Amino acid sequence: MSRKKTLPLLEQVEITDVGAEGKAIARINNIVVFVNGVIPGDVVDLQVKRKRKSYMEAFPVKFHKFSSLRVEPVCPHFGICGGCSWQMLPYAEQLKYKQKQVSDNLQRIGKIELPEISTIIPSEKTTFYRNKLEFTFSNNRWLTQEEVDSGKSFDDPEALGFHIPGKFDKVLDIKFCALQKDPSNEIRLWVKNYALQHNLPFFDLRSHEGFLRNLIIRTATTGQLMVIVSFAHEDKTQRELLLNGLVEKFPQITSLLYVINEKANDSLEDQEIIPFKDGDCIYEEIEGLKFKIGPKSFFQTNSEQAFKLYQTARDFANIQPSETVYDLYTGTGTIANFVARQAKKVIGIEYVPEAIEDAKINSRINGIENTSFFAGDLKNVMSLDFIAAHGHPDVMIIDPPRAGMHADVVATILAAGPQRIVYVSCNPATQARDLNLLGEKYKVMKVQPVDMFPHTFHVENVVLLHKK
Repeated sequence: MSRKKTLPLLEQVEITDVGAEGKAIARINNIVVFVNGVIPGDVVDLQVKRKRKSYMEAFPVKFHKFSSLRVEPVCPHFGICGGCSWQMLPYAEQLKYKQKQVSDNLQRIGKIELPEISTIIPSEKTTFYRNKLEFTFSNNRWLTQEEVDSGKSFDDPEALGFHIPGKFDKVLDIKFCALQKDPSNEIRLWVKNYALQHNLPFFDLRSHEGFLRNLIIRTATTGQLMVIVSFAHEDKTQRELLLNGLVEKFPQITSLLYVINEKANDSLEDQEIIPFKDGDCIYEEIEGLKFKIGPKSFFQTNSEQAFKLYQTARDFANIQPSETVYDLYTGTGTIANFVARQAKKVIGIEYVPEAIEDAKINSRINGIENTSFFAGDLKNVMSLDFIAAHGHPDVMIIDPPRAGMHADVVATILAAGPQRIVYVSCNPATQARDLNLLGEKYKVMKVQPVDMFPHTFHVENVVLLHKK
């Protein structure tokens, strides 16, 4: 019978750096150790949880010395909920490591000639910057280590909050969240208290029983507010009492919707989301342009910083009045409409049909007539025949999901040969991989990181490429 190998305890280890995906780094005998929950300057004992030839993964079990860089986290749930994992690191240091992440990825993975990387654009707001949060109801809340160690029994199993990382069926009850401005916290706490007072069953994430599933809150810089309540089954009386209570308590809600989701998973993409009060959308505004945001719409979750991101992309593109622009992965057409005033015409392509309909609406409500939008898988839609029919792109703006571009899409871009490409990415690692492929015909001219998500390791990056 094989025995499980005992993994070592590393004592008095100094954390020296921050690496990919925000993991802190220590080095033991030339072996890299990746650690969460610590920052450079901490001296800790580390319990190894995974050991390989070239690296180890570990977690801290004892702090001997705290880094002089440490600051007090603003959130009472820091270190437990899994979000905002850099709150104990000063914002200037966060920016430094995000800049380093971009540089390391482009050099190590991209392996292409690079210009000097511009200094990262910081976010003016480091708290209350998100415009969308989703909370989960659970009848079996996650107990903190302090609660477990107390030895007490708890008679409040209900939670309305965030999933514990790696624990699909465990939800941390959130008392306060510093990510979304008021009345987000007030709405969440009111809904939870109402549910408890009226004995509404919270969802069981294992047995899929219960009544209340999810609560989604979306805000806009225009002051508009959307709330979506997801129920596991229909109970018209209880549903209407809850929703009418929300209307009475929070008259500032401009779009109140609900969904009856009887599936095993929480995804709402294939569900009918039904308006209960007023309209089925809210509107965001950027540089005088209005953008419709429906319950399923994607929109950058930091609206104010999105403006800086789109400005950077537009400045890099340097679009001339005679030029045709292709906006790949256009989503709801935000970038396409944002740059349309500079172009002869803009072609937007996106996989999600509902997003394309929103993109068309966004053009219409802004009086923009030189955009065209097409739904479908990019590697199938953007063929050479499509380009021949709709015009050769002088400029391409690319904003793919975290996975980056399909190899077939890269091949079509190379075949189309636009003069300039602006590549916007939320994942510098996959961006670097794609830049390496594009390097066959393109040279990187400018690189501009943008911080969209303070207190996290995530970073957006904008790259300008010119045809060789």
